[in-house]
Amino acid sequence: MMKEEAFFPATAMPDSDWWHALWPDPEGMLRALGIGPGLEVVDLCCGDGHFTAPLARLVAPGRAIGFDLDPAMLAESRRVCANCTNCLWIEGDAMTLSQLVTYPVDCVLMANTFHGVAKPTVLAREVVQVLKPGGRFIIVNWYPLPREETPVLGQPRGPRTELRMSPEQTCAVVDPAGFELEELAELPPYHYGAIFKKRMVAT
Repeated sequence: MMKEEAFFPATAMPDSDWWHALWPDPEGMLRALGIGPGLEVVDLCCGDGHFTAPLARLVAPGRAIGFDLDPAMLAESRRVCANCTNCLWIEGDAMTLSQLVTYPVDCVLMANTFHGVAKPTVLAREVVQVLKPGGRFIIVNWYPLPREETPVLGQPRGPRTELRMSPEQTCAVVDPAGFELEELAELPPYHYGAIFKKRMVAT
């Protein structure tokens, strides 16, 4: 996902062996977050497509939109999703999301990356602009456990301890952008899924 200073810090694409060990059933995880048929979903900072391919299968006949700043990662995601006919690909900066996704979508998914966003409320405001009324912003985050307490394949994994965000911290920076927390899903062993719903604007 992230290789240069221009990318979100501490969000580099992990080695595939431990990534697959941590998320052996990405489709099951997405189902637990309410992803289903007919939705149009942006996989924001999609990386190598580990979640994009099952996302595309789940939302069909809807569409999965893989969005990433790194062209090499987008190319890999395209390869992983080669058998999926309902994918769209956008190369760009997440902080300019509303300029690049030019029509409303049902959901924006951001997995394992939100902890590195320097201006999370600004990003959330970008997300809210691309969602349909009542659309959802789903953030998959590491619980704020010490890094040494989150081993994968026998080694500490995940972002630095000080970057990890509790559900309360995540809500505190997302809610002001125009969201309300709808559900908090447990994603064992180390993650939670915060499902935010776009607030309706009074008329």
